[in-house]
Amino acid sequence: MIYVSASLWVLVIILLAWGVDRIWKGLAKPQTIRVFLWPGAILAQIGRVLALLITGAKVVKAPPENGEPGPAADWAPKMPVIGPMVVALVPMTMITCVLYFVGVRLGYAVVEKVPASTVSTVPPLTLAAFWDQLRALLTLSQGTLDALRNADLQPWKLLLFTYLMICFTVRLAPSPGNVRGHFGAIVVIGVAAGLAGTVLTELPNLIQGAWPLLALALGWLLLMLMGSLILRAAVSSAKVILKTD
Repeated sequence: MIYVSASLWVLVIILLAWGVDRIWKGLAKPQTIRVFLWPGAILAQIGRVLALLITGAKVVKAPPENGEPGPAADWAPKMPVIGPMVVALVPMTMITCVLYFVGVRLGYAVVEKVPASTVSTVPPLTLAAFWDQLRALLTLSQGTLDALRNADLQPWKLLLFTYLMICFTVRLAPSPGNVRGHFGAIVVIGVAAGLAGTVLTELPNLIQGAWPLLALALGWLLLMLMGSLILRAAVSSAKVILKTD
């Protein structure tokens, strides 16, 4: 069941990142957001171009994040089903590897204090379990914030860790025009992990060992989503109040 749970939580992380990305694009221009998130934007762009080259697509220029300028055929993968999943999987894998490095090498003092036990390794199959997990996610958000505040890190390391986590977690959002590819890639990863687990008996232990990092990404994006919603509401309210007839 841990394979199903891990796939579901990865899906939730992608959806949370997508939500934060959409809210931010409603508050600022996409170009401004790309500049602010430039480490994650560059990595995601490199991964996408690499995936497009792997799938045999002709890339005239690096595809923009908002997907507006230029003909879509210039960077569309030639393989109709597998191609979009590869285009989603390569950047997602690269960003995940960087997040692992950031969490372990730079912010381990935060990771070890995140209440990973609040993220269930068993899917909530009943209504009561679903509500219990929702309450646990609020606890996870609070625990993630407390872990960040109480981390025994130098100030510059804490600031760098915070900035990099923001950059890379938000860039886990699906690329415009390839949402189905992202969701399909998650399903394929879950099925492949389940099949591999029948041969590699240590795989469940490896996934369990990475659970604190998954909990960190989940709690981090939950905090960002709540903060973004509050900011969006404040900005919208200010526009209504200050609007002149």
